Amino acid sequence: MKVCKGLIVVFLCSIFLPTWAQKSTYSADVIVYGGNASAIIAAVQVKKMGHSVIVVSPDKHLGGLTSGGLGFSDTGNKEVIGGLSREFYQRIYQHYQKEENWLWEKKSQFGNKGQGTVAMDGANKTMWIFEPHAAEQVMEDLVKEYQIQVWREELLDRSRQGIRLKDAKIQEISTLSKKHFVGKMFIDATYEGDLMALAGVKYHVGREANSVYGEKWNGVQVGVFQHGHYFKSKISPFKVANDPSSGLLPEVSTEKPGPNGSGDHKIQAYCFRMCLSNHPDNRMAFPKPEGYNPDRYTLYARVFESGWRETFDKFDAIPNRKTDTNNHGPFSTDFIGKNYDYPEATYARRKAIIKEHELYQKGLMYFLQNDPRVPSEVQERMKTWGLAKDEFKDTGGWPHQLYVREARRMLGKYVMKEADALGKTKIEEPIGMGSYSLDAHNAQRFVTAEGYVQNEGDIGVHPDKPYSISYGSIVPKEQECQNLLVPVCLSSSHIAYGSIRMEPVFMILGQSAATAAVLAIQQKTSTQQVPYSLLKERLLKDGQVVSY
Repeated sequence: MKVCKGLIVVFLCSIFLPTWAQKSTYSADVIVYGGNASAIIAAVQVKKMGHSVIVVSPDKHLGGLTSGGLGFSDTGNKEVIGGLSREFYQRIYQHYQKEENWLWEKKSQFGNKGQGTVAMDGANKTMWIFEPHAAEQVMEDLVKEYQIQVWREELLDRSRQGIRLKDAKIQEISTLSKKHFVGKMFIDATYEGDLMALAGVKYHVGREANSVYGEKWNGVQVGVFQHGHYFKSKISPFKVANDPSSGLLPEVSTEKPGPNGSGDHKIQAYCFRMCLSNHPDNRMAFPKPEGYNPDRYTLYARVFESGWRETFDKFDAIPNRKTDTNNHGPFSTDFIGKNYDYPEATYARRKAIIKEHELYQKGLMYFLQNDPRVPSEVQERMKTWGLAKDEFKDTGGWPHQLYVREARRMLGKYVMKEADALGKTKIEEPIGMGSYSLDAHNAQRFVTAEGYVQNEGDIGVHPDKPYSISYGSIVPKEQECQNLLVPVCLSSSHIAYGSIRMEPVFMILGQSAATAAVLAIQQKTSTQQVPYSLLKERLLKDGQVVSY
């Protein structure tokens, strides 16, 4: 009889309990959605402040771009990189002090060249240049040391059933595997901002018109060439050179840019940051990818015909005879114009976009090694490079993270603008600093009025000095959500985000977001009402640099 009663209770509960209460439920003071470097640093900070945290990661690998190929760090002024972000680079330094971690070259053979700084800074015991697996190991070490609970490959249910809200506060989020996570505070540390969007927080995708925030470098920028990523020669975009009736070559848009300074839905291009090796025992030749068609790279062949020879200018050296290979030139690894729908796309569509980027880029590398139209000196040198055998082993040497340079950007309590990111304003309530140039990659490739191909959107403007980032830029407006912080898809214009979007800064903001989350719990208040004096005091105590 007791067994029957028990069964009846279970049956009745399955009928009358709400759906969320019937599933696996996990709770912590702070729930961090994301698996990148910002997310892990945020979780570490929560634990350091004595509170519980769960990381709900949509990814299998931890570290995002930091462990996904971007090893030639965009540091800017390294003096303003403090707190746990600096500790990450100190841990990288310690990794490379061990001789056993120099497998393919001796430490003395490494050139020690960083981006605007030395790679290995002995005085400060920091190292800014590293291999992907080294960065991932640091992330895993942090998770282990701080006993952080991580749920991997858990995608947020982006339907209405994926979130419970009450009085502008998130009560719980759910994943597609029917796991439920209850928390007092939530941090969306993803590159896409899916939790932010699901919570009903307003955001923007694309480039604002310059008139919106009184900016100069936002919006359409036809004829503005601040890097070398444009067509320096007059090159025909047509299948038969100079014959419009033959149709456009692949990778050229039929759409015309709007007037300069106008806004649009376009975002800067994505790519994979490949880790290549030129050690004969640690490189893999680029295989012919599925569906390979050399015609899609005809534009690149014409660039070579024009005399361009900058193929290897962004094969940036990282330890052990490897590279962090980035986009460079008019036609390169950036898949221009093929990511516009990514920020708000379904998971299935994002997966397809990522695959399209992979096939394009793998085809590009195969083209460089095998196509007879590639100059012989370029092709022969290209054949000395290949994917590193000892990186990204479970994906055949291919990076596990697409470089999502920007996606959604919150419209929060404060919007970081061009003048802020150029160091021309005084920021109230600073929580960290940035210092990199306004760096936006091309957003479109089009046909000019004269009938030639050109790129548009590449901007590189240096700030006057390092600049502070406002606390208001990582919190939503109070009427929208009171227990959410957004350190990656933060509140910023497109062009200001071009500077803020660097991995060291994301780690800085992850720590600051976590600090605010814990203080909000302790003060029993909303994220918007956290006393800034307390926040600043704790940030400075933990080594953050908030002003210069």
